[in-house]
Amino acid sequence: MRFRELSGKELIDADHGTRLGVLGQTDLNINPVDGMVEEIIIQDYNLLGLRKGETGTKIKWTDLEVIGDDLIVVKRKTE
Repeated sequence: MRFRELSGKELIDADHGTRLGVLGQTDLNINPVDGMVEEIIIQDYNLLGLRKGETGTKIKWTDLEVIGDDLIVVKRKTE
């Protein structure tokens, strides 16, 4: 799957039923050895569109449960 096919899809937390953000307004952590996406990082922004800080919510690629036409369902696995 190409990034442009994922861009614009909403990320939904299946456990809490909350909206996490939109893919495309996120950062990706990519493994430099194999080129695979390891994490999606959702940055915190204030009302003016400026970053609040360097921290953000990290979602492991393996936690993506379903990729649909309009949204991506995230179900975090507990270890």
